[in-house]
Amino acid sequence: MAQLSDDCFAFGGDLMSMTAALDRVSTVDATVASESVPLKAAHGRILAEPLVAPMNVPPHANSAVDGYAVAFDDLRQNEPTELPIGGRAAPGRALGRAARRGEAIRIFTGAPMPEGLDTVLMQEDCTETNGAVMIPPGIRRGANRRHAGEDIKADSTVLMAGRRLRPQEVGIAVFSTGDEVRDPGTALPPSAIYDANRYVLTALLEGLGAAVTDLGILPDRQSAVHDALAAAARDHDLLLTSGGMSTGEGDHVKAAVEAQGKLHFWRLAIKPGRPVAMGQIGRVPFVGLPGNPVAVMVTFLILARPLVLRLSGAVDVAPRWFRVTAGFEHKKRANRREYVRARLEAAADGWVARKFPRDGAGILSSMVESDGLVEIGEGISVVHPGNPVEFLPFSEVIS
Repeated sequence: MAQLSDDCFAFGGDLMSMTAALDRVSTVDATVASESVPLKAAHGRILAEPLVAPMNVPPHANSAVDGYAVAFDDLRQNEPTELPIGGRAAPGRALGRAARRGEAIRIFTGAPMPEGLDTVLMQEDCTETNGAVMIPPGIRRGANRRHAGEDIKADSTVLMAGRRLRPQEVGIAVFSTGDEVRDPGTALPPSAIYDANRYVLTALLEGLGAAVTDLGILPDRQSAVHDALAAAARDHDLLLTSGGMSTGEGDHVKAAVEAQGKLHFWRLAIKPGRPVAMGQIGRVPFVGLPGNPVAVMVTFLILARPLVLRLSGAVDVAPRWFRVTAGFEHKKRANRREYVRARLEAAADGWVARKFPRDGAGILSSMVESDGLVEIGEGISVVHPGNPVEFLPFSEVIS
């Protein structure tokens, strides 16, 4: 008995293979027009031309922490060193002169490194008394200093033509803080930097279906931050800030929230992103993210994203993690959780995660060139090649 066909596409003749069909698609000459759009409208668009960096990112060497900038050669190697504090450098406000040998400069995260100094001590490791700072031994040369162009070198190609722009590639929050921060496209005075957070966070939030209000960049004044938060709390469902959550003299977000609401937590045992907070002003939830671009993205994806989904009515807010094999060696403190940027490579027995070679929390290009995050939990102090690790693909959490 002949078997009847139930294939509605069986018209007779040989069928084309899938490989041949895909080959045909790849030969299509797609000639389309290009257009210029504002940066905020670039999310999801395709680059018509290569994107070449017109300047170094960051534009100047700067401090990665709040503390004291010194010349490494002024330090004793086996005993504490006491140095007079000869000045102050803050974000957007450089020292204004070359540093003198034998002095320390009080410095804050993002502040330009004074000429002649190459190393920064964290403030919690030092003791300041009567205009001098006592520095313990053991710091390495160049510690806690970011170099000019550490993320991107001037004239280098950042993205190739044909690249679809994701939030980490659009690069700028809903509410940023800092006297040193400027909007892209505007003039960049000495000691200033372009905002690399507001557009990232806006794109991430819009990918979750949120309606976003851009409150711009607020100055480092507690009254300005206080008033902006109070006004936004009257007609928004969530307040999200970037920067101003650390312990420096120019960090006012924490105090402004506590003055009119409360914080449920602040400073977490994670890396990157320790100065991150959640709280509320009245009944409106508040999320305070760090100022460094990588720390902003990591803490948003891990902490803020589930909150936004819950506020939107979602029940299942946890992304899927995948077990892969570590293709790197990594040491860490056992009492904190770390998120390592990594790219996946196919292997005979599964997937291998290759760690991005630079760890800096300000290197936004690392988020572009990585496929996701490897989570290394508390209780683990070292990861060896071949160890199983948990991997979160960006495709799971970024639309």
